[in-house]
Amino acid sequence: MKTIKYKILVLLSAVVSIVGCEDNLELEPEQSLLPEVVITNPANLQNVLTGIYDEAGQGVSYGGQINLAAELLANDTDLSWNGTFEQPAQLIEKQLTPDNTFVRDYWLNAYEVNNQANIVLANLDVFEDESDRNRVEGEAKFLRALAYFDLARLFGQSYEAGGGNTQLAAPIVLNAILNPADITSPSRDNVEDVYARVIEDLQSAYNLLPDSNGVFADKYAAQALLARVYLQQGNYSGARDAANDVLQNSGHALTATYDGAFNNDGDSSEDIFAWQVTSQDGANLMNTFWAGQDFGGRQGNPDVSINASFFNIFDDPNDDRSQFFYTTSSGTATTKWQSQFANIPFLRVAEMHLIRAESNFRLSTAIGLAPLAEINTLRGRSNAVALGAITLQDIIDERKRELAFEGFALHDIKRLQGTVGTLNYDDNSLVMPIPQRERDANPNLMQNPGYGS
Repeated sequence: MKTIKYKILVLLSAVVSIVGCEDNLELEPEQSLLPEVVITNPANLQNVLTGIYDEAGQGVSYGGQINLAAELLANDTDLSWNGTFEQPAQLIEKQLTPDNTFVRDYWLNAYEVNNQANIVLANLDVFEDESDRNRVEGEAKFLRALAYFDLARLFGQSYEAGGGNTQLAAPIVLNAILNPADITSPSRDNVEDVYARVIEDLQSAYNLLPDSNGVFADKYAAQALLARVYLQQGNYSGARDAANDVLQNSGHALTATYDGAFNNDGDSSEDIFAWQVTSQDGANLMNTFWAGQDFGGRQGNPDVSINASFFNIFDDPNDDRSQFFYTTSSGTATTKWQSQFANIPFLRVAEMHLIRAESNFRLSTAIGLAPLAEINTLRGRSNAVALGAITLQDIIDERKRELAFEGFALHDIKRLQGTVGTLNYDDNSLVMPIPQRERDANPNLMQNPGYGS
């Protein structure tokens, strides 16, 4: 039976007043609830929480466009943009403008997720059952942490493991806004403070959430995201231990085959957390941008095609990952996003293996599994020949083979202090501009260097 999907977002809207010739009628829209009703009713507040998943999984965010941005900004020669949209073309050309609507929508969606999470967190006392209250609090903090993590990664310069990280990221807003009159004009907080907020929320979520929670975030989803955050920081002991906890205790495991991890209607054994998609609900813009027209993609067929230079990363022609592609009239498409209504894997067991392997290697430890055995486990799943010894570069290359086109490219270049063509990892053009719409509304938002004053 198909896994139960996220419910439709409950809208927080005001009463619509209709003035007639003889009567004044106040009608409440059928799909809407007054804010004061939502925050005093556990069932309605639960619906708001469920709706946050729907919000975060929209196409403008984790339903496709955030991943697209990370891959296109990181691209040198491996990808081509065949689509007609100007906004992604700016991404691949590293010529973003403050009025780019994709960038605007990333920012707006993150703060919509944030505010709805804040509303839930501000009203937890409506839950009489402690386990329900803890679960709801944990889920809201997981989603809020996710939003802030990518706000910091996309709109701020990269986290420097040995630095003070005073570079600007995004405003931290923790108060719930139910009335537009209560909106403030905050300044941007720095990268260090945003990461601290993310880590605090995820650590709390891990302690509050149950071991399993259906298609929603559980404690191991929080721990897996925390492992990703720690890796981005260069906190290798934290990343290793968090990934090891997930691998040892979550009950998730690699799918038997590489293709089994993708194009699934329900969560696979490898999905620690996935964005839920059906033909009626959810969005899979990964398919829209990366698939050929015969499989639901746009007229670019595909919009994003894979070039010959990408395949240089493979060291074994029998590696299943090197063959996980198909040819269209306009180029080569990845098979990862072939199914139009499949779930979008977000936190996979394979990523945890790679995090643990890299962290163990850097620390000269073997917590859970020795790095060589860990890498060979992934290679064996994909029918690639086992390695006899490994270097750090071997692990990084394995990460590229395994996680290609899943939104890691830009962030790995930044944490490894690499380059994109001739651009250094900290080049201003690899950081998104603060949307002009937001700066027009909030004069306290300082623009990123390279995008005007």
